[in-house]
Amino acid sequence: MIGVLTHHWAKPDRVEEARKLLDRNGLAQSKAPGFGSRHTLYSLSDPTKITTLVTWESNGIYDAWRASPARAAAMAGADALWARPPESERFQVGG
Repeated sequence: MIGVLTHHWAKPDRVEEARKLLDRNGLAQSKAPGFGSRHTLYSLSDPTKITTLVTWESNGIYDAWRASPARAAAMAGADALWARPPESERFQVGG
């Protein structure tokens, strides 16, 4: 199992829209094969920073999600919401 940690920085005047978009993406992810769990974290020091931690069965399954039409639909318009590009890293979960 892998965990994907992604930091997003919303434009200051678009934070609520960014939260809604990420919630929509999370709902779509939850229906995808190989999805494990998702947690959304809101920074206490930067109100524009939204971080997600999502687990997947494997790298291949996550790659398939990233290339899917469902993800494209869920994330439509996202680029207009970010102050800078999201940063993402993959981790092995457990031992």
